[in-house]
Amino acid sequence: MATGTDEPTLTVDELAARAGVTVRTVRFYSTRGLLPPPVIGPRRVGHYGPDHLSRLALIEELQQQGMTLAAIERYLEQLPPDLSAHDLAIHRALVASWAPDRTEELSRAELERRAGRALSEADVERLAAMGVLVRPQEPGGRHRVDAGLLRLGVELLDVPIAHETILAARTVLLEHTRAAAQEMTRLFKDEVWNPYREREGDPEHVAAMKSLSADMQPIVVQALVTAFQRSLKEELRAAFTAE
Repeated sequence: MATGTDEPTLTVDELAARAGVTVRTVRFYSTRGLLPPPVIGPRRVGHYGPDHLSRLALIEELQQQGMTLAAIERYLEQLPPDLSAHDLAIHRALVASWAPDRTEELSRAELERRAGRALSEADVERLAAMGVLVRPQEPGGRHRVDAGLLRLGVELLDVPIAHETILAARTVLLEHTRAAAQEMTRLFKDEVWNPYREREGDPEHVAAMKSLSADMQPIVVQALVTAFQRSLKEELRAAFTAE
């Protein structure tokens, strides 16, 4: 089992359970070179770590986007080889951000296998408060889980920050991102959509508009994440160097 460190301590069965795939899938991806080889420990047992889990999650996300394994292989080859699990998680978040919302129905045992740990009632309540899952209405029912948020939510369970602080931070982020989304929508409507409506009879302009609609969301999301990362780094540096 994982110990909470960054050391590769997951067996292939544990890795597959955490990622929500089969062992056969993990081994198939490995043979294709999509996953780095495990660290071989005592008795020639392969061990996997956070980097493997993050890369596997990214592969699954790209497949959700409809990419073939050959296309995914080319995509991964373009990524820097020294990306950490944290970097891969951010990259995956960017990919997932324009994917259709998807939830999974999981029993309590399946939820704990996917989380990679036992979950107390307080843990489940906290995940529900963060919007990671919706608890079943009937005892013994299945939880409706946001697969894209589960891993992040589980990691936040161990963050030494008060639950109220995490929820307050989530509220701040939601308020500001909604304001940014509203402003971007207004800008798109005024500067792009309205002029487009005046030229609906132009086939080339219609094609360009469809292409822009398909490409706009991932570009905007990546720009927002990059800007936020830089701003947060600057604010934290200023706050802690001023004391």
